[in-house]
Amino acid sequence: MGTVLEIKHLTKYYGKVLGVKDLSLSLQSGEIFGFIGPNGAGKSTAIRSIMHLIRKTSGEILINGQSFDKDNTDFKELIGYLPSEIYLYDDLTAKEILDYHETFYKKDIHKRRCELVKRFQLDEKKKIEDLSLGNLKKLGIILAFMHEPKLIILDEATSGLDPIMQQEFYTLLLEEKKRGTTIFYSTHILNEVSKICDRVGMIKDGKLLKIETISELSKKNLVFVTISSKEKEKIKENLKIESIFEDENTIKFKNYLDFNTLLNKLTKYKIDKLLIEEATLEDLFLHDYK
Repeated sequence: MGTVLEIKHLTKYYGKVLGVKDLSLSLQSGEIFGFIGPNGAGKSTAIRSIMHLIRKTSGEILINGQSFDKDNTDFKELIGYLPSEIYLYDDLTAKEILDYHETFYKKDIHKRRCELVKRFQLDEKKKIEDLSLGNLKKLGIILAFMHEPKLIILDEATSGLDPIMQQEFYTLLLEEKKRGTTIFYSTHILNEVSKICDRVGMIKDGKLLKIETISELSKKNLVFVTISSKEKEKIKENLKIESIFEDENTIKFKNYLDFNTLLNKLTKYKIDKLLIEEATLEDLFLHDYK
């Protein structure tokens, strides 16, 4: 395994407004890297800077150890890119767009194109202006994958896809991973991450918070406890609880005590209901973002 994509100190300002600051990370061959954060966190700004669709303020992008600039067409042939919003010529059909796209490459990619069209059930006869959001996204996926790129950059790839097509897309990504393709996968839908990604980078307010593997996240053992009791206030004071939810008789909190200590403390009170649950992956991310 070697480093395919390396981002060094990427920074982008829109005037005085920060888009992304000092972003550094690297992706290995055959890795699916999840790039996650809420809307407005800086994900698309980072991706558009990497792709040279907007001019970065500073920083360097390396592909296979060599600097990638906007005029390097050889590197561009290695990349498949799916933007979050797809804009194509409205008066052309999907077939005409795909035919035109084939001419960009020296190798014959028609067979691969036909396989993907069949797989994602795209009607090539329809004009772009007549395609639904989901069908437009299918076309974008086919355009990004049909030339068998070594690096695929995806920005909110599944928005608009129905559940069946989403699952087909995840299967495609895992097939590409087995082929050694490197995938940079930006999303704010957290349950997607656990299905397909090897590592995850969390971005907030334009800054990379941390990078962790999915297995590392799963080992954090963050546990939530929900207690219903008329003695809620006494329990809250005794355990020094900072609630994440409460009403008249119920309180939910993150538990940092070992279970024996927790249960010993609770035996002093009349408990109507006790729920102990492990955090979901989404809970873990929300915990880190705060």
